[in-house]
Amino acid sequence: MPDGPWTAPLPQAPTGPCVVGLGASAGGLEPLTQFLAAVPASSGLVFLVVQHMDPTHKTLLVELLQRATAMPVQEAVDAQPMAADTVYVIPPDAELTVLGGALHLAKPEEPRGQRLPIDVLFSSLARELGERAVGVVLSGMGSDGTLGLQAIKSQGGLALAQQPASAQFDAMPRSAIGAGCVDVVALPAELPARLLAIVGRTPTDVAPPAAAPDGGGPALDTLLALLHDHTRHDLALYKSNTLVRRVDRRIAVHGLASLAAYVDFVRANPHELDLLFKEMLIGVTAFFRDPEVWQDLQQQVLPALLQRPASDTRPLRAWVVGCSTGEEAYSLAIAYVEALDSVPAAARRPLQIFATDLNADAIASARSGRYAAASVRDMTPQRLARFFTERPDGYLIDKRLRDMVLFAQHDVIIDPPFTRLDILSCRNLMIYFGAALQKRLVPLFHYSLRPGGALLLGSSETVGRAQSLFTPLRPKSRLYWRSEHGGAADAVVFPTHRRPTSRSASQETALPHPKPPPSNLQSLADQLLLQSYTPPAVLVNEAGDIVYISGRTGRYLEPAAGKANWNIHVMARPAIRAQLAVALRSALHEKSTVELRALRLDDEATAAVDITVQAIVQPASLAGMALVVFRDAQVAASRRGRRGKAAGAADPGVADELLRSREEIQALRQEMRASQEELQAANEELQSTNEELQSANEELTTSKEEAQSMNEELQTINGELQSKLDDLALAQSDMQNLLNSTDIATLFLDNQLNVRRYTEQIARVIHLRESDIGRPLSELASTLLYPALHADVQETLRTLAFSEKQIATTDGHWFTVRIMPYRTLANVIQGVVITFVDITVAKELESRLRKA
Repeated sequence: MPDGPWTAPLPQAPTGPCVVGLGASAGGLEPLTQFLAAVPASSGLVFLVVQHMDPTHKTLLVELLQRATAMPVQEAVDAQPMAADTVYVIPPDAELTVLGGALHLAKPEEPRGQRLPIDVLFSSLARELGERAVGVVLSGMGSDGTLGLQAIKSQGGLALAQQPASAQFDAMPRSAIGAGCVDVVALPAELPARLLAIVGRTPTDVAPPAAAPDGGGPALDTLLALLHDHTRHDLALYKSNTLVRRVDRRIAVHGLASLAAYVDFVRANPHELDLLFKEMLIGVTAFFRDPEVWQDLQQQVLPALLQRPASDTRPLRAWVVGCSTGEEAYSLAIAYVEALDSVPAAARRPLQIFATDLNADAIASARSGRYAAASVRDMTPQRLARFFTERPDGYLIDKRLRDMVLFAQHDVIIDPPFTRLDILSCRNLMIYFGAALQKRLVPLFHYSLRPGGALLLGSSETVGRAQSLFTPLRPKSRLYWRSEHGGAADAVVFPTHRRPTSRSASQETALPHPKPPPSNLQSLADQLLLQSYTPPAVLVNEAGDIVYISGRTGRYLEPAAGKANWNIHVMARPAIRAQLAVALRSALHEKSTVELRALRLDDEATAAVDITVQAIVQPASLAGMALVVFRDAQVAASRRGRRGKAAGAADPGVADELLRSREEIQALRQEMRASQEELQAANEELQSTNEELQSANEELTTSKEEAQSMNEELQTINGELQSKLDDLALAQSDMQNLLNSTDIATLFLDNQLNVRRYTEQIARVIHLRESDIGRPLSELASTLLYPALHADVQETLRTLAFSEKQIATTDGHWFTVRIMPYRTLANVIQGVVITFVDITVAKELESRLRKA
């Protein structure tokens, strides 16, 4: 930055190994093995595997995954440092997070059916690692992982998902893809190659050869111009390394070779501009980030703001710039409510917080006030119980806090600022802006604050050379008081909608350009005639909301105090409000024109107005609306007449008007009373019904989530056991082939001497079929001349003694019959094993030798 730093240097692309979080649930074992099997042994990445597991069942996942990869696979241990090229598996009944470069395990606080371990891991990766965080969502039921991927994306990390069609259960990847936070969708075996292609790239890989020194160049200028045309937001004033790094991520996702190729891709695919714009937005936020700053705010800044003179009863106003998903704004509301606890009731004043951000999705999320359990895990139990309501899907912000905050989409670069503020918070946003923009914003913040207002900046931000505008709370503090000796009024450059012609030109501090004279003189002349010779009028809908104003209506309408409300019933002067409401209702109901004559605008009758209310039928586009026309009444003569009759009888016209007004007021009161009673009764019934439905819905949701969680856990166990069964079946096949290859007839009997198993060679001695499994030994027919076989087997089973005899058969063969106890691996006797070794050749040789 020229002429000294305005902020701390922007953090460069983070160094160190990327950490890949793999989240899976039901049906996730197969894609996990496919993914890890495709990862090279020396990728330089760290892999953390989280799967929905039965908390009471020992997992076999470590053993099963080790067979798929050459990298070491181990169960995660608390406080264990992470090593590259290693796979860590979450243990049962635990939550896995990353903090300070080490793994951390914690007992889940949520009930079994409401645990979201994938979101917990991904959120911790986003907070701890930023752009080095990678989240991968694989097969599973539910939506666990979606919020975590959104957190990773908001920090500039990478989000991947399995192709739903290839997943056994596609709910999790579909949920993540539907949230619009996934960069790459592919088969599990293809994801590692896509991941390594993106992680292994650097911004210099795609910088254009003729790039400008700041990392831009014509291609980047063209891209920013396309982005400006599509979104109306000018990002040219952001820092170059931020822009290049974010653009490079999109280039790598699409596998393009250069920035120029990406510009051509964007022109052919305009929807990519929406994805790129979301990639550019910075969403770094958390509840009570930098606790020491909030402590100073509560102990010094807020009490000072509340200790204003007793005559100053106006509400306090605050603006949170770049609020993202609302954590910063709600933290300010919580801090203010807690600060009020130590203030006398007479000194308490409401606080109105304006929270703004570029990201419409983030604003929608902030308005809902719903946060995952991982977002509030660092909150103290007292704050959590006081300001949040626990829900099945996380926590809901208290309605009192929600009413304190007004969220809006706002661009601090081009949109007008909020003014008359007591607190302005802009934390960790200006570090992404260029020096020219920072130099323009700091005086603007000074202008927006009231005298004695406070400015909050991020831990890496300062007011730079504008120190005359602000006084720090203490040395090296990021809290500042507005100074009254800065003379900043002449230096303020107000935001203006503009389009830069080039990036270099846009980085200068630009003043608003004068508008060229309009070319349509007829429309200007018509507008001038309407303003000068047409009575003031307003166009309203059936609810009284003003949709168009013609002429000067200030004498008859005025904005109401509080939140902006463009409704004629609220804005009408008190003296004409009741009659105007009756006339408007009558005109709209009867589709006619109602005229009101000589209505006084004040109590002294110094001014009067004639009002015409006309219901509109044509054109059809305005049907159902009404036109309210105001004309000043001639009241001078009537006033003189009233003075002359002061001592005489009352004017009959005035008496009739008074009687008619009283009748209208009585009718309106009765109608209002009846409507109020009906609405109150309906409201009570609806509230009761709503509470019952809400209670039933919460119970059903809880039951559904518990059942789904148990189903996912059972699916996980089933997958592991199925893999084990496959291994056992393979081992059984190996053993069967081994026994058959020995050419030894073998017979397995249980403790009751029933047939349990046999080899193929047994057919030469005992005639057995598959249906003979379970038959007793005594019922089997054999060719053996061995009547004591049954007795010898019983004796071996009783004494556990080894028995071996040479037995002839009826067809002239000889066998060595060995009878041995059957011992399991646990050294338990579960029957006997009889082997029959053919020794016919040896016997014949022995017989010949004896004869010789």
